[in-house]
Amino acid sequence: MPPSLDPQQLDTGTLALFAGQAAALLVQEQLAEQGFGDLRFSHGYVFQCLIDDEPTVGELAARLGMTQQGASKAVAELERLGYCERVPDAADARVRRVRLTGRGQDAVAAARCARSALEQRLADRFGEQHLAGYRDLLVRLLDELGGTTAIERRAVRPPR
Repeated sequence: MPPSLDPQQLDTGTLALFAGQAAALLVQEQLAEQGFGDLRFSHGYVFQCLIDDEPTVGELAARLGMTQQGASKAVAELERLGYCERVPDAADARVRRVRLTGRGQDAVAAARCARSALEQRLADRFGEQHLAGYRDLLVRLLDELGGTTAIERRAVRPPR
């Protein structure tokens, strides 16, 4: 079946952006079905910093390229929703660190499962070899445009 949109109508970056947005929307719908409907795409930027670390709000702000006030607001929202908590630092109880709660870890697991299911759907539809070639091209595009380092370090910043 031919594509419904002429691939030459849009530039590569825009097509990749729209494909990514459509995939993200499907993942968010799956998360909502599993009880995580209060999560927004933008929360993912905070989550990526909490998966392997327990930063302070200041460290989080620096990683995300935002103000400490903005990071504090994001953390407060995720705390209110039950996804993260502030805990005393092991070495200095005056310092507060941000970490995922059990609900936050469950949301990460659910998102990973939803993305995996989407990958399987796409592989079933287009073939694993075609999908692997598409992923390879996207990584090479990211390399060319200087975007892979941030991904490797879990340091992708929200758009300004």
